[in-house]
Amino acid sequence: MIVDIHTHVGEYPAHIDERFAAQAREAWAEVTLGGTVEEHREHALAGVNRAVVLAFDAQAAGFVVPNDYVASYVATDPARLIGFGSVDPSSPTAIDELERMTGDLGLVGCKLGPIYQNIDPLDPRFLRVCEALERLGLPMLIHQGTTFARAGSLLQARPILLDEIALRYPELRIVIAHMGHPWFDETIAVIRRHPHVYADVSALVGRRWLLYQALVAAVEYRVTHKLLFGTDFPFFTASQTIDGLRSVAGDAFGVGMPTIDPDVIEEIIHRPSLDLLGID
Repeated sequence: MIVDIHTHVGEYPAHIDERFAAQAREAWAEVTLGGTVEEHREHALAGVNRAVVLAFDAQAAGFVVPNDYVASYVATDPARLIGFGSVDPSSPTAIDELERMTGDLGLVGCKLGPIYQNIDPLDPRFLRVCEALERLGLPMLIHQGTTFARAGSLLQARPILLDEIALRYPELRIVIAHMGHPWFDETIAVIRRHPHVYADVSALVGRRWLLYQALVAAVEYRVTHKLLFGTDFPFFTASQTIDGLRSVAGDAFGVGMPTIDPDVIEEIIHRPSLDLLGID
């Protein structure tokens, strides 16, 4: 079974404002902005058995995909789609929305992104969300790495900050998106220490040398079992991601360079991520 732990839906300009779009195009001229549910159904599910679909409440960055939108889409194909909601930790109603999205909407995880939401992960408002997630048994997928968007500070985005969160909430299951790029060394340090903290490899196939370095480090630190398969659709598809992962195996970078066992790549692709995150 192949589970894509990281896919997006969202329409431009309905869910993505022009400020976010302009910053995206500045960094990546050919960027794909948004992806309708029809596009997701046709392309994101091709080559995978199940896919996590993410809402996102990042008003500070101008990227808001409502929980109800994701829940409605997931309800059309619950056998293959898994919905993660999102809350803005700065909102006074964040915990109420968290309970509504899991109780009323049936969403089973939460997507957060401090640098998009302009909040420090160790801010008491963010920590109260983490506390509620642990209490509710909901995993957190967190964008804890760089971005082109200028809503927040890179100081809010370092993966090492999640070490403190994992210490405070040891039963909270955490997935660090994109291996916390470019700070994959910090991500590896964190996932190595905590049994319920993982990282996904989504979007890294767009930076093949970085992907190779990150996977070599994960091999050397013996944490490849903590790496989950994800694509970051619509930016990349499952086939692109699988081909990209396989392309760095063996002696892909030349004789004498560190090698990545092809079996390690296949284990990432076929990892039972939902079981690890406590999702049925």
